[in-house]
Amino acid sequence: MELNFLISAVVVLLCVFANKLSNKVGVPVLLAFILLGMLFGSDGIVKIPFDNFKLAEVLCTIGLIFIMFYGGFGTKWSEAKPVAFKSILLASAGVISTAFITGLLCHFVLGIGILESLLIGAVLSSTDAASVFSILRSKKLNLKYRTASMLELESGANDPFAYMMTIILLSVMGLESSFNSIPYLIFAQPFFGILFGAVVSYLSCWILKHKKLTPGFDTAFVLAVALLAYALPVFVGGNGFLSVYVVGLFLGNSSIENKAPLVNFFDGLTSLMQMMIFFLLGLLSFPSKLPEILPISLAIAFFLTFIARPLSVFGLLSFGKSHHPQKMLVSLSGLRGAASIVFSVLVVVSGVPVENDIFHIVFCIVLLSMGLQGSLLPYISRKLDMIDDSENVLRTFNDYIDEDEIMFISVEVKENHEWSGKSLKEISLPPDTVVATVLRGEEVIIPKGDTVLQDGDSVVLTARSFKSASGVELKEIHAYDREHWPGKTLSEIKFYDDTIVVLVKRGENVVIPDGNTLVQEDDILVVTQKI
Repeated sequence: MELNFLISAVVVLLCVFANKLSNKVGVPVLLAFILLGMLFGSDGIVKIPFDNFKLAEVLCTIGLIFIMFYGGFGTKWSEAKPVAFKSILLASAGVISTAFITGLLCHFVLGIGILESLLIGAVLSSTDAASVFSILRSKKLNLKYRTASMLELESGANDPFAYMMTIILLSVMGLESSFNSIPYLIFAQPFFGILFGAVVSYLSCWILKHKKLTPGFDTAFVLAVALLAYALPVFVGGNGFLSVYVVGLFLGNSSIENKAPLVNFFDGLTSLMQMMIFFLLGLLSFPSKLPEILPISLAIAFFLTFIARPLSVFGLLSFGKSHHPQKMLVSLSGLRGAASIVFSVLVVVSGVPVENDIFHIVFCIVLLSMGLQGSLLPYISRKLDMIDDSENVLRTFNDYIDEDEIMFISVEVKENHEWSGKSLKEISLPPDTVVATVLRGEEVIIPKGDTVLQDGDSVVLTARSFKSASGVELKEIHAYDREHWPGKTLSEIKFYDDTIVVLVKRGENVVIPDGNTLVQEDDILVVTQKI
């Protein structure tokens, strides 16, 4: 057992160092995880014997649950909403059309049986969320026309549809399956996936908002919610992955307390799950088999990348206003990854008779996709003039917080304000703050020491931004959760001695409070509190 722990620790450490190295050489980090698995596998240097596809399926399913949950949790709906229709269209109809086009090409060009061809198309039909997120973040691809948000939402939402098609085709091909079950699967997979996702989302969000959980246990609660969201629909034939994604999307865009610790936890957990999945899949593979299936893999990869995906993207995006370079980039951004290989593991475990080694074919295609498409994506984006330096791709993710070295503070000089009528050199400012500008009506004044402030001026100060403080946290409190607060001023509300209200969110506005600030029902009070 100690040896297993030692090997596991070494593998994780190597994956961490591989992440740093991949950022320097420009190779997708997930490809590095797979290559490490291949080196440790039966055909590699370490030669660890591992061919337990059933165990791999269980572990990879657990990993995908958390990857898909965090994919939804990290999607900022306000950024994705303008392109949500296009993204969902690509994630649903796009997956189905890509699978059918790829399947038909495999059947008529390569001579593979029609059902097996469609199965290969279904397994490969989804784009990989982990790969897309990794490249968008690490390369900071600030894409025009909200393309990053479109790719993010599409890649996060299309795995459940690919899984649904794979399960249906396996049922059709299964020797003991009944065609009477196929219509039920077509209905149950999306219906129960969305239904249970919505119910679990609502209940878990209500609990997080109204039942104060002990710090740390809220993380355990959300972890259990993700597993529950998968298990419930699966019991009745629904799509667990779709349910998990819906719950993640809902919780990530809800005003729940202590979201920052949840982000940090699931960010680390998802990274660990990615290491496990990609390393495990590399461990399962036999690199010695790849040369044999390379020709068919290259042919299918060509069909998928240059025919099936572009036809689907251009056909579906023609329903709305989309720019030609955007369509080109989205067409070439269909990276295949962990989900496709995991679905190929399902094929092996199912025992359905197939003529080709689907696992190694898909494995080879994923290597080609991540190695070539992933590495070339930044270059293609620049060539298509799709980079917009005024955008910040990290803002499309819920876990992004601007961390500028300085911040701006506005002070309003109202009537009878102690600064009114004084020059700047007569004012005592806090240490390490500078008056950047003075706004007087429509006039912008570059301040000097003898600049005299008047009633109605807005004085803009600069100061070092606050990063963090040991023992202090910012916390949001919804006024409607405290039935006696609305209609009272802050001075009339009894707070704990270690709590200070620093601002009030009121719709789209931010109110800097004082004791006379009247609390309204929809207000969100931001307080500092000792921890």
